[in-house]
Amino acid sequence: MSTPSSTPPDGLPRYRVLTGPDDASFCHRVSEALALGYELHEGPAVTFDGERVVVAQALLWPQPSRQS
Repeated sequence: MSTPSSTPPDGLPRYRVLTGPDDASFCHRVSEALALGYELHEGPAVTFDGERVVVAQALLWPQPSRQS
C-alpha cells in the first residue's frame, strides 16, 4: 500500500463531505475517495427526505506522520 502525499490530488480539500441518495453511485463516490487516500471520518449520517434515504459521509486527508 502506498503512502498518500501530504496534500490531496487535483486541488481537492483536506476535508470533504459527500452527500447523495443511498445508492450504488454514492457508494462508488466514497470508494473512489478512499482509493485516492482519504479516510472515513466517523460513520455516515443518514436521513429520509420523504422520498428516499439520503446519506452524508465526511472524509479526511490523513496528516503526514511526524516521526521524532
